[in-house]
Amino acid sequence: MDDYPLIENHGLIGDLQTAALVTTDGVVDWFCSPRFDSPSVFGALLDKDKGGHCTVRPAHATYATKQLYLPDTAILVTRFMTEAGAGEVLDFMPETGTTVTGRHRLVRLVRCVRGSMTFQVEIAPRFDYGRQAHQLHITQHGAVFAAEDGTELTVHPIREPEDERLTDVLADQDADLHLSLPLEAGQQRGLILEMGAEGPPAEVRRDEHERLFNETAAFWRSWLAQSRYTGRWREVVERSAITLKLMTFAPSGAVVAAPTAALPEQLGGERNWDYRFTWIRDASFSVYALLGLGFTEEAKAFIIWLGDRVKERAGSDGNTGPLNIMYKVDGSSDLNEQILDHWEGYARSAPVRIGNGAATQLQLDIYGEALDSIYFAHRHGFQVGHRGWTSLRTDLEWLADHWDQAEEGIWETRGGRQDFTYGRVMSWVAFDRALRLAEAKGWPSAAGRWHTERDAVYDQVMAKGWSEKRQAFVQHYGSDVLDSSLLRMATVGFLTPGDPMWASTLDSMERELVSDSLVYRYNPEASPDGLRGSEGTFSLCTFMYVDALARAGRTDRARLVFEKMMGYANHLGLYSEEIDPTGRQLGNFPQAFTHLALIDSAITLNEALGRR
Repeated sequence: MDDYPLIENHGLIGDLQTAALVTTDGVVDWFCSPRFDSPSVFGALLDKDKGGHCTVRPAHATYATKQLYLPDTAILVTRFMTEAGAGEVLDFMPETGTTVTGRHRLVRLVRCVRGSMTFQVEIAPRFDYGRQAHQLHITQHGAVFAAEDGTELTVHPIREPEDERLTDVLADQDADLHLSLPLEAGQQRGLILEMGAEGPPAEVRRDEHERLFNETAAFWRSWLAQSRYTGRWREVVERSAITLKLMTFAPSGAVVAAPTAALPEQLGGERNWDYRFTWIRDASFSVYALLGLGFTEEAKAFIIWLGDRVKERAGSDGNTGPLNIMYKVDGSSDLNEQILDHWEGYARSAPVRIGNGAATQLQLDIYGEALDSIYFAHRHGFQVGHRGWTSLRTDLEWLADHWDQAEEGIWETRGGRQDFTYGRVMSWVAFDRALRLAEAKGWPSAAGRWHTERDAVYDQVMAKGWSEKRQAFVQHYGSDVLDSSLLRMATVGFLTPGDPMWASTLDSMERELVSDSLVYRYNPEASPDGLRGSEGTFSLCTFMYVDALARAGRTDRARLVFEKMMGYANHLGLYSEEIDPTGRQLGNFPQAFTHLALIDSAITLNEALGRR
């Protein structure tokens, strides 16, 4: 994989409707437009030759590189150093607001800060996942790449009209753009890549660039100033908050699981999924993290989005129930899975999947997560209206009739349905939180039935989800397989943190699922999931383990695991889905679920340490 950058060697920028990844050596190798889940414009991350990219890097054969975010912002700075000079590229995307738009700008300012440095620039888009050819039109004031379907990428140079023209613009046989920028200390140039431009290419003066830069920096700093977190890991937590904001589709409030697709959970394996959608489970967890930090507007926006999904399908008698497990960011649910056979995949890890076939699975836990987040938001002052409560009651009627059945489970296994313990636990949560809401508000409810079903779930889990042999709660009934999703049993109140059965379960997980502080989801060899190959440890599960340890009073162990996990972040504090045995990050990047769990565990652990 030497010809592919490490997954962790990227930074993320975005405008709250889509996002881009930038490597540590100045390559934009992933960018979709106009939304997170739209076809790619740059996709070299998944095929270095056919995917397309925008590269700005020194012409010098050897150079050192460093990357950082401008403090308290999502403005990415990539620095290059040689003996002859030092230069940097500042990348950002101006925020687009809450109205859906096709106009998205990626700003790349290039400047020399010491000595001299010549930058090589190459712009090579590959529209529609590389399935559409394009033409290049060069003008005196910039360039336009035009795809067959009419999609255009416009290139505006950043310079003053009177500035010396430092280079000639050249096109190659693939209709890609090449230029070099020889800069001396103090000189700067750059370009703005614009989708959905409102006019032809135009030179952007420095004061206009500075306005965009200052407005973007001010937006992020003003947003972050709402954070109420003052705990031990403030910088780490706030970087995670910014990362989550970057993965939020502002017009709807929906949070995507990750801005990428098909990054492998195992190099050369087939566990390559598209995460550019909103999972009910992941996004529900975002309510705890956002409200825990003080970001009430984001939490409110998601609760409204979730309420709309509940109302849309309330009372559905479909095979998967009234809620889908995932949606597109606009709330639509056509997520048909396809394979891009013409792309080789990251580091030749095929297949490259877009869409997600798991969308039609039955996963019972989502009802508990949805009700728990709504109840948590209610405790923080958010109100559920009459229509929303009526729809929730209808959903609970469905759950009361259907909770006692096999399902695919939280990990979206493709090896057949099972009676997953976690799904039952979260069904218990759904009934419990509904009862609490009804009592608190005096709302009409089927309280008698909800009580009956809640107690039935509890009794069943205690009878069938517990293994005397393992002295632990297990993945599904009739098995002895451990599963780290059950780390949430005490968090949601199904068990008390001091329960001996819970302590024994934690001990069993420590022996089998924890590897030097990193946590596996489960053992695929012991519990076949219908897929070939293995996977790394799940970063989400590691942070859930920290949370569980802290709640159980094992604060010293929890802090050690948390601090070790900090060492697996990339240079910017970002996490993908998994960590492999070598410490390398795998899976889609960055992953919202991991950063949500980081925030939750940091809050829980900080409070636990404060009580000592």
